Amino acid sequence: MTEAHAADEPTIRRAEPEDAGAIAGVYLASFHATYAFPLAHTDEEVRGWIASHLVPELETWVVMLDDRIVALLALDDAGIDQLYVHPDAQGRGIGSELVDLAKQRGPGGLDLYTFQVNARARRFYERHGFVVAAMGDGSGNEEGQPDVLYRWRP
Repeated sequence: MTEAHAADEPTIRRAEPEDAGAIAGVYLASFHATYAFPLAHTDEEVRGWIASHLVPELETWVVMLDDRIVALLALDDAGIDQLYVHPDAQGRGIGSELVDLAKQRGPGGLDLYTFQVNARARRFYERHGFVVAAMGDGSGNEEGQPDVLYRWRP
């Protein structure tokens, strides 16, 4: 493997406080590219939430590709709290690697929510063994959008 090729290989590592800005960039780019409805918070509020809550309080991982953060995984006690891959980095297996990591970190099982309109994410999670546990009407999330609870058990 040449040195140039090695730089194209994604690497996963724990997030550090100084990663918060880049993590927010991935989160916002992915959300805005995926959904027609707006976030419940401004981009600046999201950046503050990532810096003050997501990175320091959850088990947060990032994927590095070509020296930049292109994906994030945040785990909480129930399972996957956040999983986003930058639109430019999708289709490379990065999300699958993050799901595999989540399964290793939560071997007893994982729960996660996604919005019902996100057909791509729903197919992705179902391919990885997650099953629908409940459908919500949007009253349980800040965006007010119908969601779906997925569950994976080994």
